[in-house]
Amino acid sequence: MSDSRVDEFNSFREKMNAKIFDANNKVINRYFNLDTNAYMEGGLDVKTKEMMGLVASMVLRCDDCISYHVGQCHEIGVTEEELFEVFSIGLVVGGSIVIPHMRRAVEYWEELKARS
Repeated sequence: MSDSRVDEFNSFREKMNAKIFDANNKVINRYFNLDTNAYMEGGLDVKTKEMMGLVASMVLRCDDCISYHVGQCHEIGVTEEELFEVFSIGLVVGGSIVIPHMRRAVEYWEELKARS
């Protein structure tokens, strides 16, 4: 599965993040740090935060963000039932325009499951 969607996404993300961090831009670095810290355990658990991030990404229709959060959800043990409830919230909030993004999210989830 070396040419899989998951592999391509993770490889590209890692490669481009390295280039971005190599620029050593204070604002960009601080923003990335803010994002990292926002998803850490706090008043809300990490699982809830990742599911919230997935809903927001669906509503904003960002496939890269959706893939990232689906991957994180898979990694931290979100169940398929929970995932589809997250999708239902994203669909209710975002409307039918979310459906194509949900399809790609399900495809990504299926690939992650096949690797487990």
